[in-house]
Amino acid sequence: MNRKGSLNGVVVAGLAVAVGLGGGYWLGRAVPSHDAPPAAPAAAIPAQDMAKSDGSILYYKDPTGKADFSPEPKKDAAGRDYVAVYAGEEPQAASVAASPLPVAPVPSQGKRKILYYRNPMGLPDTSPVPKKDAMGMDYVPAYEGDDSGSTVKISPDRIQTLGVRTEAALLRKLTHTVRAVGTVQVDERLVALVSPKFEGYIETLHVDTTGQAVRRGEPLMEIYSPDLVLAQQEYLAAWKGLQSLASDASSEARDSAAMLAEGALQRLRNWDITDAQVQKLKRGGLTSRTLTFVSPANGVVLEKNAIRGQRFMPGDMLYRIADLSNVWVIADVFEQELASVHLGQEASVTFGALPGQTFSGHVTFIYPTLSAETRTVKIRIELPNQERRLKPALYGTVDIATGAHDQDVLAVPDSALLDSGTRKVVLVEKGEGRYEPRDVKTGARADGYVQIIDGLTPGEKVVVTATFLIDAESNLRAALQGFQK
Repeated sequence: MNRKGSLNGVVVAGLAVAVGLGGGYWLGRAVPSHDAPPAAPAAAIPAQDMAKSDGSILYYKDPTGKADFSPEPKKDAAGRDYVAVYAGEEPQAASVAASPLPVAPVPSQGKRKILYYRNPMGLPDTSPVPKKDAMGMDYVPAYEGDDSGSTVKISPDRIQTLGVRTEAALLRKLTHTVRAVGTVQVDERLVALVSPKFEGYIETLHVDTTGQAVRRGEPLMEIYSPDLVLAQQEYLAAWKGLQSLASDASSEARDSAAMLAEGALQRLRNWDITDAQVQKLKRGGLTSRTLTFVSPANGVVLEKNAIRGQRFMPGDMLYRIADLSNVWVIADVFEQELASVHLGQEASVTFGALPGQTFSGHVTFIYPTLSAETRTVKIRIELPNQERRLKPALYGTVDIATGAHDQDVLAVPDSALLDSGTRKVVLVEKGEGRYEPRDVKTGARADGYVQIIDGLTPGEKVVVTATFLIDAESNLRAALQGFQK
């Protein structure tokens, strides 16, 4: 009995305390206090009442205080509304007092609007609402009017360590050099072939080696041809008949004899018999068994198909002779640089076989076809070669200086440009260790410089070295929010 009565007493006492606390709570709500009116928990304040206060809604947070936020109204798993957080409002005022998980405060920063939240470790990650990273660190807010999200600030010691160097954007004349590779080739206009127009035999060779230099009219070989002997006899007979006519012979007879002599002479000339050989035939009055075949041009023998004792037929090529006093360099220019090459442009050519020597010429022809395999177009450059130092098939490098623009244009070194493929950015020095990334529109490139069409003004300094180191130091890609797209 005593144990039961003791238990009943504890229950009655507990009920009394609960009633007293409840009555005190409701009494406190009914009678306002002049010291500090109690604030109701934020979870109990309807969203429509909060909307009446000043300021716009920044975001909504979990009613239990968990690190979970939403840019728009939503409910949790228990069906409770997320709590609205207004601009200029301390997050603690809207948190639930009984929340078991504390929420990190977000600085109000006056009335400035929060644009987004950046990763505290500088990773390329942003969020429209507050959140924590994998280590539990709060994301850093970026406010409207605060250039910390776009301007990079580096300490002087760090600038010296990175080796940062700047250069002013200036007006300059861009000169682009088109570089190509080519080979020396024979000038096709200075090539001659020795190809008899009659059948015969080679009796003697005067030029019997390939590469031998010859001059116009120099003997190449002695040939025998029955047809050539017969043609000599016909000419001698006609010429002698013309000379034997008496002075009182009729004009018809003289004209007929003259026609026969002229026809025989023309046949010899058609077979490339020279006038000197014809005159020798007249003076001697006797036909020759063999005839000397001479070189038709100055040059060197590139090909020799003539062999002593060989029989040749009409049209057979016995010698190929080329004059190398002027040569061609055939160079391959890539299709994207073809627009910079024009007829008459001066070109300089260097050869690995002739170190320290530069040969100057001009572009004389641009071939009309493009190679599908190499995506190049051939151009022709003519070079004088009086000293015969340039040999056919010699490999060389061609440089053609082309003016990208006739007038001065705003340009910066191409090392200053950060090109992501979709955006082009330069780092502009703002002073006191601050660098502003700025979008630019680029134009032509020439010899280490790039034209800036829009985004810079003359005189502004841009970073030309350690550009990517600054990018890594400040995580420029995250600040711009464009390189991650």
